[in-house]
Amino acid sequence: MKVHYDKDEDILMIVLSSKRIDDSYETQEGNIVSVAKDREPVMIDIFKASKFLKDLGKVIPKSVQKELWTGQSSVAVSHRIR
Repeated sequence: MKVHYDKDEDILMIVLSSKRIDDSYETQEGNIVSVAKDREPVMIDIFKASKFLKDLGKVIPKSVQKELWTGQSSVAVSHRIR
């Protein structure tokens, strides 16, 4: 996984896979999820990223935040769109 933040545009781009993008969908929040032919998410574009991250910090418990930032999380996450 690769993460890139464009400070000028306030966009967080999360690349989950090196697969070729087949299609993209806009979420209810106005973000973009790009998927491969097998429907697996390849990239997520989060607009207004600073607000997203600030809001995320309010709902994720501090213990989970610590695990995520230190890379010690053992939580499995499914990346499939149905």
